[in-house]
Amino acid sequence: MPKIVDHEKYRKELLWKSFDLFAQKGYGSVTMREIAKELGVSTGTLYHYFPNKESLYLQLVEEQTEQDLSNFFAEAGSPETLAERIQILMKFIQKNEDYFIKQTLLSYDFYQQQERSEILSNDTLKKTWQQTEKAVGDYLQIEQKPLVDFVLNLIGGIFTSRMCGGEEIASYEEQGELLAKMLTVYLGKRE
Repeated sequence: MPKIVDHEKYRKELLWKSFDLFAQKGYGSVTMREIAKELGVSTGTLYHYFPNKESLYLQLVEEQTEQDLSNFFAEAGSPETLAERIQILMKFIQKNEDYFIKQTLLSYDFYQQQERSEILSNDTLKKTWQQTEKAVGDYLQIEQKPLVDFVLNLIGGIFTSRMCGGEEIASYEEQGELLAKMLTVYLGKRE
């Protein structure tokens, strides 16, 4: 009897395994042949699922975005105040800091390999950013896009600061408390 393969599940397994390889070696430093070898599959199998390295990376970004948001919402619950929601978001990020820093470094490496115009016009990157913006805005109950972008940019900045300054940088909890105070005052909310 022939082996029944769940192609979608297998594709996702390849994506997640490639993340570990990309995080270890960098996007620009690894070829499809090396990826296939490290994943223990033939290059033909890898090309069956991903026409090229860029496609593999972009599908990985989509998968990670969906999984990260799903994992967050599974843990987040429905806290009443903005301050509580921000603290829960920051705790989730802190708990997964190593993973998110690897994602950040990998995205920087990917961006270095592309023309800026290609990055700005990439539909997958636009879509995943918009998904993230919407999810964070909905969760925090903030409708103003610039404020949601501010929160996401602050989080990205914290990753970069923690990569460079380590433990000397204020904790996620402290940053979250400050962010909650700022947004509460800015939005004129009483909590």
